[in-house]
Amino acid sequence: MSTTITIDPVTRIEGHLAIEAVVDNGQVKEAKSSGTLFRGFEIILQGRDPRDANRITQRICGVCPTSHGTASCLCVDEAFGITDKIPDNAKLIRSLILGSNFLQSHILHFYHLAALDYVDAVGVVGDVAPFVPRYEGDYRVSGQANVELVNHYVRALDIRRKCQEMLSIFGGKMPHNVGIVTGGVTEKPTEDKIAAFLWRLNEIRDFVDNTYIPDVLAVAKAYSDYFGIGKGCGRLLAYGGMDLPGGRMFKSGVVTDDLQVGPFAKENITEHVKHSWFVDSISGKNPAQGETIPEPNKVKGYSFFKSPRHEGKVCEVGPLARMANNYVQGDATVKKLVDTVLSEFNAAPAALFSVLGRHAARAIEAKVVGDAMEGWLLQLKPTGPTIADYQLPEEGQGSGLTEAPRGAVGHWISIKDKKIARYQVIAPTTWNCSPKDDKDQPGPVEQSIIGAKVKDKDNPFEIVRIVRAFDPCLACSVHLLDAKKSEINRFRVV
Repeated sequence: MSTTITIDPVTRIEGHLAIEAVVDNGQVKEAKSSGTLFRGFEIILQGRDPRDANRITQRICGVCPTSHGTASCLCVDEAFGITDKIPDNAKLIRSLILGSNFLQSHILHFYHLAALDYVDAVGVVGDVAPFVPRYEGDYRVSGQANVELVNHYVRALDIRRKCQEMLSIFGGKMPHNVGIVTGGVTEKPTEDKIAAFLWRLNEIRDFVDNTYIPDVLAVAKAYSDYFGIGKGCGRLLAYGGMDLPGGRMFKSGVVTDDLQVGPFAKENITEHVKHSWFVDSISGKNPAQGETIPEPNKVKGYSFFKSPRHEGKVCEVGPLARMANNYVQGDATVKKLVDTVLSEFNAAPAALFSVLGRHAARAIEAKVVGDAMEGWLLQLKPTGPTIADYQLPEEGQGSGLTEAPRGAVGHWISIKDKKIARYQVIAPTTWNCSPKDDKDQPGPVEQSIIGAKVKDKDNPFEIVRIVRAFDPCLACSVHLLDAKKSEINRFRVV
């Protein structure tokens, strides 16, 4: 006999996500991932000065605004025709700002969002917030290691604060930095700023090396079966990102579960809305020609996410996608780190397509980014320029595709009469938490849940473990409320 489990909202994520799973004989047969907020920034931006996009789109999210600010500036730089004129100092500082956000976000995800699915904090500190309410998991970490992980939860708060301070040295503030702007950055590097940044970076790197990565491995050893749970769609897409004077650190491409890599092309992205609360007439378009026209009462709809696809296929984005692409395409540093983790568990690379694979990739990436940032910092030239001259064009087209902590993020702009005529955004979680597309292909999170075993329909901790491994970020968005309804939906918060 089948039963439907509804988790609404899923907590310990950014934004509002609902998961519906049909369970038959203890196994998930169908799944729906629903983004229950309408963002609307694409509409808000129409008619504005193109340079406003950087300021406004950062408000899409308070956790990873830096990624939207970066994508927006890359997008406007291209529309202004100045992509090749961005000074090296500006490229380095933009990447240092973005890298700081990566470190903060990855540490946030493991310790403050996901680890509590595996760590029995209540057993250490009692029934106190923020550790309750919760689903009751099968806590397997040993007593002393469990206590240490709870202590590291607290220490990670301070490390995250230092990541934000580090970002603010060149970004001005966090969230919503004012350092990254059209043409470059507002800050000039000085010896004092470089020293202040490096001092914090070294402490953060020490935490990643000696606390974060060992803690992820400790959890993985206790839950090694999760290397075989939550595989997902089996296709990992990365746009590429972290623009540096010599090129991008993250490689672009699409890696399949047999570790074959194919090219990524932005022209091959289409957005589908058969099961989204948008009018059907906008379906199947590339975001360069895309539109955002909501239809909240659409019968077949169950999400305010569109369904992005590459060459018509479902793709997962995120740290796993970036590390897999760099691994397969010959990045020696990533290959050594990934192989070391796999050898710990006598696992094949295909095991990365899993819940623990996503957690391991995120920790590896924190080390890769943190270590690289020292070199970027030391390349800065205090006497060098940080911004390019430009003129506001009458018309222009641009796209800014880069990487956010949670995956590939893209912005597209059309300018007419010096104003924004069209603006489209595909956030990382739009890829991962997308609903079924026009061919009824489930999205990556939906596919990762299908097949999962659930012991207790009233305590489905297995499902939230899978979902939170993607680090969903549905963004600070516009809330919709149907004032005509006489009954408010009841939510179970866990």
